[in-house]
Parts: sequence; C-alpha cells; structure tokens
Amino acid sequence: MSKIAMKTPLVEMDGDEMTRVLWAMIKDKLILPYIDLKTQYYDLGLLHRNETQDAVTAEAAAATKRLGVAVKCATITPNAQRMEEYPQLTEMWRSPNGTIRAILDGTVFRAPITVKNIRPLVPNWQRPITVARHAYGDMYRAAEFRTEEPGTATLRFVGESGAVTEKEVAKLSPGAILQGMHNLDASIGHFAEACFRYALDQRQDLWFSTKDTISKIYDGRFKEIFDGVFEQYRTDFKKYGLSYFYTLIDDAVARVMRSGGGFVWALKNYDGDVMSDMVSTVFGSLAMMTSILVSPDGKYEYEAAHGTVTRHYYRHLKGEKTSTNPVATIFAWTGALKKRGELDGLPDLADFAEKLERAALDTIEAGDMTADLATLAVGQVRILNSEDFLDAIARRMN
Repeated sequence: MSKIAMKTPLVEMDGDEMTRVLWAMIKDKLILPYIDLKTQYYDLGLLHRNETQDAVTAEAAAATKRLGVAVKCATITPNAQRMEEYPQLTEMWRSPNGTIRAILDGTVFRAPITVKNIRPLVPNWQRPITVARHAYGDMYRAAEFRTEEPGTATLRFVGESGAVTEKEVAKLSPGAILQGMHNLDASIGHFAEACFRYALDQRQDLWFSTKDTISKIYDGRFKEIFDGVFEQYRTDFKKYGLSYFYTLIDDAVARVMRSGGGFVWALKNYDGDVMSDMVSTVFGSLAMMTSILVSPDGKYEYEAAHGTVTRHYYRHLKGEKTSTNPVATIFAWTGALKKRGELDGLPDLADFAEKLERAALDTIEAGDMTADLATLAVGQVRILNSEDFLDAIARRMN
C-alpha cells in the first residue's frame, strides 16, 4: 500500500523523558507505516536545549512561523530539583512552552477528549469545557530575585521619551523575594479576539474571569480590553443566541462546578494552566486533553497538555513496562496532520488523522485502556501497558 504523501513539512519538536519514549513509539507504530512523513526536526530535550543555550527553542518557534504548523512533545522546565538531577545544566532555563508562546503571541485552546465509557467526576458536566488560555507574559516572562538585606522595592518604568514613572512596592525586612511581570495591550487584544472567534465557530458561550477587584490595573486592563473587543462581536453573538459573561475568578470556579459544561472559559496564563488540568482530570485524565496554540496570523502548534511523566520514565529505565497514557500525544500528531492536510489541500492526510483518532477512542470504548482511565471507566476493562495499547490501536487502523 502506498503511503500518503505530504507537501509541506511539519515542525516537529521532540521532548523529554517518558513522553519522548512514547513520541517515538507513536511515530513508528501509528504514523510512519501510513504516511510519507515530512518534518523539520528540533530536539527540545532539556540537555540539547542546554547545549544550544536554548537557541533551539527559538529556532523551532521561528520555523513554526515560517511553515505554519508544528507538533510538540512534552518538555522539562527545570527547577532547583532538576538542577540537581541534571548537573550538566548551565542555567535554570525558562519554560520552552513559554518561549514559543511569547514568540508566536498565540492563544492556547484546551479541550477534554471524551469517550463513552468514562463518566466525568463532576456528574453535571455533560458537555466538554474548553479552556482558552492566554499564552503571553505574566509570571512566564517575569523577572525575579531574592534579597537578604532590608531595603525598599520600587517598580520603575523609563519611557523612550525619558519620562520616568516610579512606584514604591514595599519596604522590606531582611529576607525577601521580588517578582516583576508584564503584559501588552496588543497581546491581550489578540487573546480576546481569538476567544470571541473561537466561541462563535463552536457556537458556544464565552466566559472570562480575572481578579480585577484586587489587581485593579493589571487584571482590570484585561477586562477593559475584553469588554471593548466584545462590542465588535456583540451582533454576531446575539444572532446565534450566544452570551459573553465576565465574573471574578473565584466566583467563576464556583459557577463552573455547578454548570453543565459546553462553553469556552477564557483565562489568564497561569489561571488557564491550572484550570485546564482540573478540567482534564474531571473528564478522565491529564492525558485526555487536546492543546492547540493559535497565533494571530494563523500559525498552529499542537501539543499534549501534560508533563513528561517522570515517575514512569524512571521505571522505564529499569526495564519495567509502564501503563502511560499516550492519547494526548497521539491527538497532538493528528491535530497537526489534519491542519497540514487542510492548509495544503490534502484530504487523504486529514482523513487519516480522523481515522487514527477514531481508532484510539474505539480502543478505549472497547475496554482496552491505560491504568489512569481504568478507575473511572464503566463496563469491562483491560489495563494495558503503553506499547500494548498502541498495538491495539494499530490493529484497529489495519
């Protein structure tokens, strides 16, 4: 059987630990037998990022801007523990996701992957909730340091005109930590426009939440911009019977828990990170969620929304079989292949991706699944290790 041809390469960003192992298995078992795969490969594994002084991350983001579609494996963002674990590291490198998102200035849309035999932990969530996460700035691009002596902390801005704006933050006793973060009107505007467009496309209500009662200027600016952008979409929202709803983040959490789902929830960068994990867990697993970064100029990056599954990786290194769920990583590949097929006019490529997704879901609905899903599933269940689960999907594809 001839393989499906591609015109334009995908940007392929490899990652770390157990997800890197699964990445290779997915390609070998589910993609390469069927597709004459074309990619521009970038190794975003932690040690290679260290070797390149993290230049490889910026190169991968630039390639995404050039080629239009990327697929990314989960990667390590080092902390103090990782610096001990990887003594070769010369620096505590920033989050590669944060770097890529800053360069693309996009919005991350995350939605749960649902199957018939797994019921949400919140019984009234009958329809999926899509989390729209701002992907620029805040703590992901913050400057921070620690000081041991007493002193005064100030926030200072020097304009190009030479004008200086300065505000005292606090008078500090010995032993303090400081962080300064920022955002941009243009980026917040792009975020708002993407959220309203996506809600219209999905014919779903849009909720937005911040904490503007406390962060009156920072979070308040997000609300102001969203309110302004909504005026451009008000007529279309009314036409389709959709609503735009703003509330404080703490009130939003309570309302979301009582809701029936079926809406888009727009959140700032960190809030979106946390709440997307909550939503995916309620619907089954962190490994059962799609994650798509969409830039204002129509570039796309598909990834799994979870981490590198370190605990399973160390068991893998000991030669043990692990039951690690690869579904989100499979859907990252299928999402990228569908978009590449759509943009390049290759219906066979998009159709293949749809069939692979259906094969993965059918496998789970037949009772064959990884251990993370087994406790939530109804009916007969067979717990498989990762490789056997991928083989079961491959048999359905064949």
